[in-house]
Amino acid sequence: MNEYIPDLIFDWINDGHEVRWAHDAAELPAGDMCFFLSYGKIVNNKRLMQHRNNLVVHASDLPRGRGWSPLTWQILEGKDKIPVTIFEAGESVDSGPIYEKVFVSFSGNELIEELRCGLANAIVDLCRDFVSRYPDSAKLGLKQEGEPSFYPHRGPEDSKIDVQKSLLSQFNLLRTVDNNKYPAWFEFKGRKFFLKITAKSNLDNAKE
Repeated sequence: MNEYIPDLIFDWINDGHEVRWAHDAAELPAGDMCFFLSYGKIVNNKRLMQHRNNLVVHASDLPRGRGWSPLTWQILEGKDKIPVTIFEAGESVDSGPIYEKVFVSFSGNELIEELRCGLANAIVDLCRDFVSRYPDSAKLGLKQEGEPSFYPHRGPEDSKIDVQKSLLSQFNLLRTVDNNKYPAWFEFKGRKFFLKITAKSNLDNAKE
C-alpha cells in the first residue's frame, strides 16, 4: 500500500485535513480517525483509544475470510470477484462492525502486481469515501453476522509447484506468487528450482 498512500494523503490535505503517516502503531498521535492499511500487527486497546474511529480494510466477505492474505487464498479458490470490506478495528482480529463493502472483479489472467493494484485502488476509494462522509459514515456500522472463518499465514511451502500436475491446473497459484519475495518453486532429482512468471503487456499486443 505504500505506493498508493501518498496520493490519498495529499487528497486529504488538500481537503483541509491534518494527516500523519506512521509505519508503527507506537508512533501514532491522537486523532479522529486512524486507518490501519496492510498493517500486520495487533494494536492494543490503549492505542485504539487514541482515536474516535480505527479503520481496517480487508479483502474478504467478513466474518468469512478473516486472517491473512485473503486475496491470495480466494484467487486460489478460483474466485475472481473479491469483496473488500472497511470496518472498525475490534478486540480480536477482523471482528469489528462493518461500514461498507465493495467488490473488485478480475478477468482471471492478472498476476500478483495487477491483483494488488486492483485491491489497492478499492481500498483507497473506501477510505476516501469514509472520510468524505464523516461523521455520518461512522454511524453506519453493522455487527458482523454469521460463523467466522479464518485464513492462515502463507509460507514458502505454499508457493510450491507440483511437477506432476499441469501448469493450467496450477495457474492460479502462479498468479499469486511474487517473483522476488516468494517465487514459485519445485524440487527435481534432489535440487530446488525456481520459476518466475511474467506476462506480455497489452501495449505489446496492440503494436502487433
